[in-house]
Amino acid sequence: MVSIAAIQSDAQAQLSSGLAPEDSARVLDALGFIEPFYSGKTVITGQDAFAFAQGVAMALAQLNTDADTRIAGLLAELPALHPVAASSIETRFGKEIADLVHGIRQMMRLHEQTFGQKEVGRGKNASQQAAEQLETLRKMLLSMASDMRVVLVRLASRVTTLRYFAELKLENEQTHQYARETLDLYAPLANRLGIWQLKWELEDLAFRFLEPATYKRIARMLEEKRIERESFVEAAIVRLKSELAAAGIKAEVSGRPKHIYSIWNKMRGKSLDFSELYDVRAFRVIVDDVKACYTVLGLVHNIWTPIPEEFDDYISRPKPNGYQSLHTVVIAEDGRAIEVQIRTQEMHRFAEYGVAAHWRYKESGGSSFAAQKYDEKIAWLRQLLAWKTEVADAVVGQEDQREWVEKLKSTSLDDHIYVLTPQARVIELPNGATPIDFAYHLHTDVGHRCRGARIDGAMVPLNTPLKSGQTVEIITARGGASAAMGPSRDWLSPGYVASPRTRSKVRAWFNAIEQEETLSHGRAMVEKTLQREGKTAINLEELAHRLGFSKVDDLFLAVGKEEFSLRNIEHVLHGEDEQKTAAKNVPPDDAPLLNKSRASSVTQGAKSGVLVVGTEGLMTQLARCCKPAPPDDIVGFITRGKGVSIHRASCKNLAQMRKNALERVIQTTWGESGRDTVYPVDIFILANDRQGLLRDISEIFSREKINVIGVSTHSSKGQAKMEFTAEISSTSQLQKALSIIREVVGVIDVERQ
Repeated sequence: MVSIAAIQSDAQAQLSSGLAPEDSARVLDALGFIEPFYSGKTVITGQDAFAFAQGVAMALAQLNTDADTRIAGLLAELPALHPVAASSIETRFGKEIADLVHGIRQMMRLHEQTFGQKEVGRGKNASQQAAEQLETLRKMLLSMASDMRVVLVRLASRVTTLRYFAELKLENEQTHQYARETLDLYAPLANRLGIWQLKWELEDLAFRFLEPATYKRIARMLEEKRIERESFVEAAIVRLKSELAAAGIKAEVSGRPKHIYSIWNKMRGKSLDFSELYDVRAFRVIVDDVKACYTVLGLVHNIWTPIPEEFDDYISRPKPNGYQSLHTVVIAEDGRAIEVQIRTQEMHRFAEYGVAAHWRYKESGGSSFAAQKYDEKIAWLRQLLAWKTEVADAVVGQEDQREWVEKLKSTSLDDHIYVLTPQARVIELPNGATPIDFAYHLHTDVGHRCRGARIDGAMVPLNTPLKSGQTVEIITARGGASAAMGPSRDWLSPGYVASPRTRSKVRAWFNAIEQEETLSHGRAMVEKTLQREGKTAINLEELAHRLGFSKVDDLFLAVGKEEFSLRNIEHVLHGEDEQKTAAKNVPPDDAPLLNKSRASSVTQGAKSGVLVVGTEGLMTQLARCCKPAPPDDIVGFITRGKGVSIHRASCKNLAQMRKNALERVIQTTWGESGRDTVYPVDIFILANDRQGLLRDISEIFSREKINVIGVSTHSSKGQAKMEFTAEISSTSQLQKALSIIREVVGVIDVERQ
């Protein structure tokens, strides 16, 4: 019978395996230190605290971690179980271990905040939002750990907990929640970091609690225990190594037996029966060059019987993501299938750390530039962990060990922070973000009404930089975000916000307020002018249209910005009065003639100078759709009751009328017009919006003696779209003006419509 002392001795040997004598002594000292404080106490899951700590440290020893990581794993529960003793950690074990314990406690606190929490998705598909939250939570775990060894301890802690549940065969709501969290969060993290020893065990243990019936069914179908399967693969490897040595081929051969969760995943994902799975047992061969890959393939097919349809040559025909390897399935002497992968060292590095790594195409959160940079940092971390595993069995000096620890400590995964809402929802923000950034991330209205913030329950200034793992609560003003209750202009000062998105929303709010003030000012000025002219009853919409604006607010804004003179309004009002007075002094039949003779614009009756070929005395009018002007090519169209409508030859409306009634199209040409006759034309200008743009363009029209009778402007996303109705004597006058306008700063395009 094995004595308790022998068991304890064996446990101590496992805890200190692979360490130098002085480091081994430090680990055992820590074990002795915690024993009286953990004795008779349990952790949150109900497991004996001392047994739990030993289990964590043993799991870390299996990962070949350094002594400090194992000591931190032993001490991790001390702050919760005995705060007084925990205060002496730095004094007794050093600052580095104290920092590790602090980081571990932060992660445990995060677990307590998010464990079992569910938030109903809004806007997006609920399942998609849940997946995004999980990915953000994984990033948060890694981001919070300034020292990556903290993550290793957390993973070791979780596998120890699940082993305890499995040993007692517990099945309740708690075990189900732990299993769900493990499968969603911790197993993918282990996979992402390339810690295969923990990955498959975490997945299998979690699957065992989530799908106990399926787990047992697959276990029975395997018809062998994991140890037996591994023994089968190891025997196959020994035989292959012997054949490779005889052929003089240098190669690394390692087994990769499938675990139960992976088998179930493949059966479900590909709708396969268990009998159709060929990769329940698998191993990988890594050689120096491509030629050796095919040589090894020949040896494998010579030793065992290949299944032709299961052979894939991804070396000569790489996968779209660049992955290269030879895959084959063979049948061993006992009739069992073995999957064999053959690749070079370079192919293996690419598959493990490049874009073809399993976690990239199975769990990657996106293909954006930021996601790629994050992926590269993860790959670097995996290389560090892999390097530590490779040298674990060698004689490693203290300098090498120190170098690995420093690199692992200094590895920073991204430039984001991850904070929590009071409901434990994880929010990703840029590094340096403040409570204001947090508020605007939740909702624009929450940001506008933000008046204060609490971090972990304590009131803080709004320019306080946030840190990963903190819980942030925003205090908002009641009611909507009015001018008095909106954001402060101080928020645009350095130090208040870190996100460009937040800064843009604050600016947009002030721009809207300024536009409203400008609109109100313009309205007051227009109304004051109308009062002075005694025209308060006039229809404002009609007035705006007569002045060339599509709506009255555009008129108010132009006046408020001092880009449109109030004299234009006075001119329109006075011109209307003159027309009414003249109409009273002439017979009704002569009134139209009087209107034409009193103005130089053809729109008000000036002689257009249009001649209809072959006839005389026909009434003509210039079409409003294309507004022809000399010397445009023109064509006439006989209307019903309104004489001949004169169109530009290129007019789209004329083309349609010509198609429908060709017989009504007549030939016309320009004759002599009045010396001061002007013709209305429409001009479109596209420009980058800026202060004074309208003024600069108006000055050009003025210098070229072109009268503008209508203006409509619209600004969106930094671009101004401007439409002018101008009166010209000829198109040559217009072309000169357009050429000058094209040289105006900010003008992108200008054309006659």
